[in-house]
Amino acid sequence: MRQWEAIEAVERDPNKISGAWVFRGTRVPVSALFENLRDGATVEEFLEWFPGVERVQVEAVLDYEIEMLASAI
Repeated sequence: MRQWEAIEAVERDPNKISGAWVFRGTRVPVSALFENLRDGATVEEFLEWFPGVERVQVEAVLDYEIEMLASAI
């Protein structure tokens, strides 16, 4: 089970984007990152398209996912 609370780069507020996980300080859902990467966007493009999201936040989310995948082995 993912523990998104452990990542400072994201936050969830029931009054913001229906309680979806967003990049802290923005209204950009974390799911937008994965959807854009799935569709062929680069991290650089994502950062350009979603001002306010910082590279360090994206890297923290991706690093966390890598850790979760590695620990599932």
